[in-house]
Amino acid sequence: MFLDAEEIREMTDRKTRVAQRRMLNALGIVYRIRADGGLLVLRSHVERELGGAPAAAARKKEFVPNWSAANA
Repeated sequence: MFLDAEEIREMTDRKTRVAQRRMLNALGIVYRIRADGGLLVLRSHVERELGGAPAAAARKKEFVPNWSAANA
C-alpha cells in the first residue's frame, strides 16, 4: 500500500527526509508526514503519476468466454 523508506530513497535519489520531500514535491507526488517524521507515499499514486501499471492490473488476465461450450 505504501512505499517503504528504501523505495522512497531509491525513487528520489536523496538520503535525508527534507531532500526527499523536495524531490517528491518536484515530481508532483503527494505524501504525508508521520509523527516520527517519516514519509508516507501511496504506491498507487506513484504508479498513476509516473505512468506505471498497478501490480494488480498487470497480473489481471482478460476473460474470454468459451462460446463453443455454450452451444453443446
